[in-house]
Amino acid sequence: MNLPADFIAYTRHLLGEEEYDKLYTALQQETPVSIRFNPLKSMAGYRNDPRLESVPWCSTGYYLDERFTFTFDPLFHAGCYYVQEASSMFLEQALKQYVNVPSVMLDLCAAPGGKSTHCLGVLPEGSLLVANEVIRSRSNILAENIIKWGNPRVVVTNNDPANFTCLEHFFDVILTDVPCSGEGMFRKDATAIAEWSQENVDVCWKRQRRILADIWPSLKPGGLLIYSTCTYNTHEDEENLLWMQHELGAEVLPVDTHEEWGIKGCLIDAKLPVYRFMPHITKGEGFFLAVLRKPYGKEENQRTLSAGGPKSGKSKNKGGVAPLKEFFEKAKTWVDKNEQYQFLSLNPSTLYAFPMQYQNELQLIQKYLHVIFAGVVIGEVKGKDLIPDHSLAMSSVLRSDIFPRVEVAYEQAIAYLRKEAVTLDVTAPRGYVLLTYKQLPLGFVKNIGNRANNLYPQEWRIRSGYLPEVVRTL
Repeated sequence: MNLPADFIAYTRHLLGEEEYDKLYTALQQETPVSIRFNPLKSMAGYRNDPRLESVPWCSTGYYLDERFTFTFDPLFHAGCYYVQEASSMFLEQALKQYVNVPSVMLDLCAAPGGKSTHCLGVLPEGSLLVANEVIRSRSNILAENIIKWGNPRVVVTNNDPANFTCLEHFFDVILTDVPCSGEGMFRKDATAIAEWSQENVDVCWKRQRRILADIWPSLKPGGLLIYSTCTYNTHEDEENLLWMQHELGAEVLPVDTHEEWGIKGCLIDAKLPVYRFMPHITKGEGFFLAVLRKPYGKEENQRTLSAGGPKSGKSKNKGGVAPLKEFFEKAKTWVDKNEQYQFLSLNPSTLYAFPMQYQNELQLIQKYLHVIFAGVVIGEVKGKDLIPDHSLAMSSVLRSDIFPRVEVAYEQAIAYLRKEAVTLDVTAPRGYVLLTYKQLPLGFVKNIGNRANNLYPQEWRIRSGYLPEVVRTL
């Protein structure tokens, strides 16, 4: 591995000769692979798999003995687990220690969705997560992973950090996993090495401060900002915390850890409570995290409902289709505990459900931000038919008894995920059927007898037309 000379000189000075040599040696070794189970899906039986080793700081995280063939694992596509770097799972410790009541949280730089899906599994029951990504193409990937995770208490947005200033004192918690120079990814991403330069480090820390200044007004007084990077240098880490202390009045908070986890602390004289993961000490990649509290000042603004918002089920009959209200009534029968949800239309043909508890927050978000996805898309109206959406199949709100289920074998599951034609047994019921794999929902088909129309999202399909000789799955 040919590391940039400036990086070597700076990091050797930062760590000392002996520790730098250990870091360099670790960077030559194979990258650990880890996954995190979805607590909403029945994965308890896999926890004792001998191929898995627990990640000590994450209750649902596991190292793999070797990389799985994720593209060809139906359980991966069903949102049963997420492939996530182990060090970044330390976020769980901060949330569990400081977030103990239902909260409204923002994951500002959320794509592709690892930390967002983790937050959804850790936040107290009844919380709401807004997962944002500034790059449009990446926001679609974020929405896909959020949908597969199946938690309805989420909104996915596509906005610049500066757009959030309109939502003053709106969030209880903000996670800023800011764009950085990527030093912690050197072992797993050769591009990160090629793109590194001292000039880029300078660009990054300045951009990080601009992001923090933009987002700070939307955090409630007394609220938490979790700051993280995947880099080692102090310019993007400790020095940014000192800037937040001085310019924003932030208080840096400690997070409880265990000595055997091997987490490194502050690398400057300020002795800040920070948490740095380094591959020669911990089993994972480079990662840095700190928790800050916004000081109390003036009485906080309340999240208030402003004019404008989504349409309800009272939409008029247009184009000769049945009144939308009838479809809303049908959609409600598909949702478990439907009294807890507001049923809305994204457009004249797409129906979705969103937690009633946060309908005011949703309307404010829709007023100021570009929303990609919210809650659970229930279905799409086509003529006189309501077609169940894949979001519903993945979601925890789907009533378990509302659609007939057909268990499929591995080969059928892969064919379905490729969006190929699926043939069911002659005894399979007609109409909309939920396919399951290992008893876990995979998606919908419409069985018309001689074949079943595949309703898997076209843009999510497995594009590879072959199977590897060796397939390793859960």
